[in-house]
Amino acid sequence: MAGQSLDDDYLAKRQLRRGTAGWVLLAGLGVSYVISGDFAGWNFGIAEAGWGGFAIAAALMALMYFTLVLALAEMSAAIPAAGGGYSFARQAIGPAGGYLTGLAVLIEYALAPAAIVIFIGAAVEELLGINGPLVYATFYAVFIAIHLAGVGEALKVMMVISGLAVFAILATAIALIGDFDASNLFDMEPTNAVGASSFLPLGWYGVWAALPFGMWLFLAVEGVPLAAEEAKDPARDVPKGIIGAMVFLLGTAVLVVFLLAGAVGAQSIGESGVPLVTALKESGSETLGTVVNVLGLAGLIASFFSIIFGYSRLVFALSRAGYLPKFLSLTSSRKAPTWALIVPGVLGFLVSLSGAGDLILGMAVVGATLSYALMALSHILLRVNQPDLKRPYRTPGGMVTSGIALVLSLIALTGVYAFDPRAFGYTMVLFAIGAAYFFLFSKNHLVAKTAEEEFALLAQAESDLEEDDGASTSP
Repeated sequence: MAGQSLDDDYLAKRQLRRGTAGWVLLAGLGVSYVISGDFAGWNFGIAEAGWGGFAIAAALMALMYFTLVLALAEMSAAIPAAGGGYSFARQAIGPAGGYLTGLAVLIEYALAPAAIVIFIGAAVEELLGINGPLVYATFYAVFIAIHLAGVGEALKVMMVISGLAVFAILATAIALIGDFDASNLFDMEPTNAVGASSFLPLGWYGVWAALPFGMWLFLAVEGVPLAAEEAKDPARDVPKGIIGAMVFLLGTAVLVVFLLAGAVGAQSIGESGVPLVTALKESGSETLGTVVNVLGLAGLIASFFSIIFGYSRLVFALSRAGYLPKFLSLTSSRKAPTWALIVPGVLGFLVSLSGAGDLILGMAVVGATLSYALMALSHILLRVNQPDLKRPYRTPGGMVTSGIALVLSLIALTGVYAFDPRAFGYTMVLFAIGAAYFFLFSKNHLVAKTAEEEFALLAQAESDLEEDDGASTSP
């Protein structure tokens, strides 16, 4: 029934390993979530809008993510829980708002790995000539197994893989900077669309349709607060980690958006499946292009690996609170959320068998934009309704900043519809089914009636467990 209490035994079986991640590892996690987006996907926005139109779309999405990250930094310091956006929304909007926010993030984080593993399969086929369900299953199995080994080990592996991907981007930028010619940015012929020009060859509609591709340069950075319960000092480390990751990703986005099209032309980059490799080979750096092709796989793996981490922590938090079946929040002796890693992984693998990577990604973006709107609204409501909440970090600009994120996220949501109505429709159906599960069943099985009660019960149970651990280890 609603409002059932948490006892020591319940929480003892649902603990993450605390104190394993400082702000540098958290920033690395944020970069890992996103880095594959620099290697492919974003550039199709140039085909939708021309370089100028895509630059506008990418700038708007960068502003959306930056303002959202600043709002999330405040909320993650004030409410350091593994649920991230779900935890913030539950405190700001209530159980239904918390669940719907968590559901939107879960759609994003459960579907994105399924799309990425399809792209990984294509890259493996290019390198080794093999692809298909066996490749997908192998990647899911290996990286879920690493996560089961423990969070500290997983985050360190992610840092190494991400480092290889970042090296590839920086090496590409250095190789191309001498070939940059601004006229190459505008080599697409203007159409007769409304507002079309040499700067906006597909007009203003193109800018609208390119918004989802601008998001791909930053998609999933909002997942850093999902590691809050495993941070050494959540109030300090999570804000520094998420802001540090966002600033770094802004830098890599500028490099790829300007230098690739500027070196070999917007038309060529807008049509490429591997834009970094295309730019290098067309500019004469074929050897480096081959190396970057291999390291591009590292970028895909980094995002695949880290988003598995993200979905597991979200499922763990939703399950522990009673929104999802409670067995999903059981943790192992290594404090890894076993079933929260395995069950969404199996479902993601089954989705990947469709092979529809672009459609799956579009659906993930719809889930993301829904969650962004709800998280930005949560920041505004917390400022209005809980002004005395302890905030170790405060968002510069306050509600104006989160208001910008809210407006832009709603505009971005319509942009997905402009680009792919199927992805929009399928995701809304999935969202409606998930919402029905809450209103018909799980709202009556929550562990606490309010967010404050849940957090208080968790804090008390954790304190009791720590005292027990201390007593059992003292001589």
